[in-house]
Amino acid sequence: MISIEDDGPGIPTAELERVFERFRRMEEAGDRNRQGAGLGLAIARGFVEAMGGRIAAASPIHEGRGTRVLISLRKDRPAAGVPA
Repeated sequence: MISIEDDGPGIPTAELERVFERFRRMEEAGDRNRQGAGLGLAIARGFVEAMGGRIAAASPIHEGRGTRVLISLRKDRPAAGVPA
């Protein structure tokens, strides 16, 4: 299990599943200088699922802020196409 957390503004609960879609970026009020293409979590999901794992996000996590991404990988299951 891998857990990554930040203390940013968080992600609305209704958007949590959508953050793993390609080109999905969270809108922040008044933020016109956003960086990134919205591919990072989609790529992470592809890698994790190819290895037989799961990825999920939880937000907010601390006093209405922050996001936690949890990655769960099985030790006993080889990735697709990798010899056991």
